[in-house]
Amino acid sequence: MNKVIKTLLKILNGRNDSNIEFIDVVHLLFFLEFEERIKGSHHIFSKSGIVEIINLQPNENNKCKAYQVKQVRNIIVKYKLGDATDEQV
Repeated sequence: MNKVIKTLLKILNGRNDSNIEFIDVVHLLFFLEFEERIKGSHHIFSKSGIVEIINLQPNENNKCKAYQVKQVRNIIVKYKLGDATDEQV
């Protein structure tokens, strides 16, 4: 199982949101075909067909902030983006 799928499963699991690497979430969003723009330390992700934007900023340990992981999970579930990984693996 590749690292992107492991990250997706970890996010969907929701048990340890504060212990997910920032770069792993960024790679997952690229895998799900989000576009990124960077403004300072903020990484802003958007995707056609998705109303919400995702604004990520790493904490001091290069981990994703727990509330941001929750936002990513909510968008993945709402738009059923995890289903796309079945076709791309």
